[in-house]
Amino acid sequence: MRGASIHLDHVGISFGDAHIVSNINLEIRPGEFVCLLGPSGCGKSTLLNAIAGFLPVTGRIEVQGAQVKGPGLDRGVVFQSSEVLFPWLSIRENVEYGLRLRGVAAAARREKAARYLAMVGLSHAGEKFPAQLSGGMRQRAQIARVLINEPSVVLMDEPFGALDAQTREVLQHELDRIWRETGCTIVFVTHDIWEALLLADRVVVMTAGPRAAIKTIETIDLPHPRDAASPECLALYRRLRDDIGAEVTRALQQQGLAREETPA
Repeated sequence: MRGASIHLDHVGISFGDAHIVSNINLEIRPGEFVCLLGPSGCGKSTLLNAIAGFLPVTGRIEVQGAQVKGPGLDRGVVFQSSEVLFPWLSIRENVEYGLRLRGVAAAARREKAARYLAMVGLSHAGEKFPAQLSGGMRQRAQIARVLINEPSVVLMDEPFGALDAQTREVLQHELDRIWRETGCTIVFVTHDIWEALLLADRVVVMTAGPRAAIKTIETIDLPHPRDAASPECLALYRRLRDDIGAEVTRALQQQGLAREETPA
C-alpha cells in the first residue's frame, strides 16, 4: 500500500443556491496525514465526500494526477458510525466484503482478512457479529474493511466521534501506528483540536460557512508518538484554538446567537 497525492484546484461545492465551500486550493503529499478542522457546518465532511467522489464539484480534484469523477478503489472511506457494518455478517465476512464483490477466491479472502484483522487487533473476533462487539471494536473492524482493499487514500469522517474518551485515545494511537505501517495518505475530519495535534502532519483550519474556505494551514513538525503536555503541543493548541474560536464566533453572529464586538 502506497500513499497517493491529492490536488484540489479552486474547488467549490453547492447544493442548489447554498454554497458550502468555495475556492479550495490544497496540495496533499503522498503518505501525508492531514486533518480538516473547523466550526460545525463549515463543509469539512462535504469536502471529504467530494474527494471520495460522492459529490460533484466546480474546479478540479485529482488523486495521483487523475481527475476524480466518482468513487474508486483508490479511495476508502471510514465513516463516523460503525452502523455501516452489515449486522447479518460476521466481522470477518464484513472485512472480506469488498474482496468478495471483486470475485477474489474464498481462500485468498480469508488469508487477507486474517492479516488485516490482526493489524487492528481483532484476530480473536473474526467470527463474532457486530452486535457482539463494543463501539471501539466495531470501528476497528470498519478500518480493516477499508484497508483490506489497499486504497492509496483513506478518508475518515470523525471516526472516533461517538466513542468514550478512553476508547478514543486508544484508537488514536492505533491509527497512528497503522498509518505509519501502511504508508497510505489519510484525510481526517475532526472537531477535536487535541486529536488533530496527536495525529496530523498538517492541520487545515476552515472558515465558517457559507462559502467556507481555508483559513490557515498549520504544520505539526513533532515526532510520533506525541506528548499533548509538551510546550510545543500546548503552543500549537492555543494557536489553533484561537483560529477556530474566531470562526465559531463569526458563525454564531451570522445566526444571531452572538453579539458583535464593539471596538474600544
